[in-house]
Amino acid sequence: MRIVADTVSKGTDGIPLPETSLVFETGRVTVAVAETGDHPTVLSLVASGRMVPDAGAVTLDGVADAALVRERIALVDAPEVSEPAADLLLRWVVREELMYAGRSTSRQTVTEVIDQAGGSRYAGVRMGDVPAGVRVRVLTELAAFRRGVQGLVITSPDRHGGDPREWLAVATDLAARDFAVLVVCGEASAEIVGPLLPEPARLPEPEPLAEAEPAASTSAPATPQASVASSAPTASTPAHAAAPAPATAESAPAAAPASTPTAPTTHPESEPTA
Repeated sequence: MRIVADTVSKGTDGIPLPETSLVFETGRVTVAVAETGDHPTVLSLVASGRMVPDAGAVTLDGVADAALVRERIALVDAPEVSEPAADLLLRWVVREELMYAGRSTSRQTVTEVIDQAGGSRYAGVRMGDVPAGVRVRVLTELAAFRRGVQGLVITSPDRHGGDPREWLAVATDLAARDFAVLVVCGEASAEIVGPLLPEPARLPEPEPLAEAEPAASTSAPATPQASVASSAPTASTPAHAAAPAPATAESAPAAAPASTPTAPTTHPESEPTA
């Protein structure tokens, strides 16, 4: 899967989004720089198919289909759009996100999801106080649980502080599981993680056709022998289809949901169309 945002922009005079082009695709992490005003959120909304740009286009495998992009790409922790309220406890957020994903919301499942994200110490802590690395790991895994999701746009993880290499490790792990990952962050963080990103793989150039040697006049013409080395990309079934269940952090057990205490609710990811 390959998402291309080609010279997209929103508003006038570069507000709230100046002309931007980017590509993110299955099995890779792409980092885009945006840190002024609403720029990170607007870029994330456009790249995930949730906002129509005023100029340019967003395509998925060459097709301009915003509904399909929204179905395949999850928007993670976008300020004022999909971020959990800061005063909600981590376990409440996990339970509600599992419900949105149609997964088990049992206490055991919630505990396993948090534990596997390295957040067992923070289950009863407010989201605003959860360390950045744990927060990003939990929220991206929850987004990856949703049916049909093959890519993620992670918005401004650096706003939570911490070491940018922690959320880069999360993004890299997701890419290794055949997700397409776009991280929108500030320039300072991009300078730190940029050199750590692998260079895109390049296909080998085809070898030239070998020319046939002239045949002797007394024998039949020789058949030319040619060898062409080529390597074309092949479609692959995303590995996340078989990724670990909430017992393994990628799909939840099929146990019936247990009754849970009423808690303040997060809002599901909104989808502006302006």
